Amino acid sequence: MGTLHTLPLHERPAARLSYVGSGGVSQVELLALLIGGPDQLDIAQAVVQRFGDTLPQALTEELLAIPGIGAATAARIRAALELGRRFAHGQDTDRRQISSPSDAADILMALIGHAEQECFAVLYLDIRNRVQDQEILYRGTLNTTHIRVAEIFRGAVRRNAGAVLVGHSHPSGDTRPSPEDRTMTRTLIEAGRLVEVDVVDHVIVGRNRWVSLRQSSGELWEALPGVNQ
Repeated sequence: MGTLHTLPLHERPAARLSYVGSGGVSQVELLALLIGGPDQLDIAQAVVQRFGDTLPQALTEELLAIPGIGAATAARIRAALELGRRFAHGQDTDRRQISSPSDAADILMALIGHAEQECFAVLYLDIRNRVQDQEILYRGTLNTTHIRVAEIFRGAVRRNAGAVLVGHSHPSGDTRPSPEDRTMTRTLIEAGRLVEVDVVDHVIVGRNRWVSLRQSSGELWEALPGVNQ
């Protein structure tokens, strides 16, 4: 595409945004405005070619691997994507209360539901089951040997969270829990009891489908208090 200065003024992303509005500019042009600098279009094109529709799930280190993107630019891109996601949900998910498994599924679907690879995420909750923070801990082919229980609860302790809700994605779209999923859930519940951090649910998401292990395998929790059924 060349540098920004080689384009006529009316063809530059900022001018086009003013002339035709946000709906009339391309994804590359919107990204270029976030990136800034004379090579903004070339860098934005590289980002789109690298990630496509999976850009909302891109990690900071993945963005930094693209030439021309530094820490500040990566942070701007991540912040813009997060703002868009929150506005799309109509509320700030940092304070969203989890009162049913579907509430958790809404957040997890937006966070990891459309990822092309398996992801494991944690929602950190306060004592009222309001979301304090969310984090994708693992990406790639997941099994119980990859999930470090200590890492999950380290994040909870660091945030002074009263509970966690975990979720992972099945890119195939088959959200049926496996025996390994149930075993991992039981391990997490028992570990949580030891550190006084409740595991309120484990939700599997994929291709606009989801399953709550709290609903489908409630015996794992026995009398453990958590989200409403």
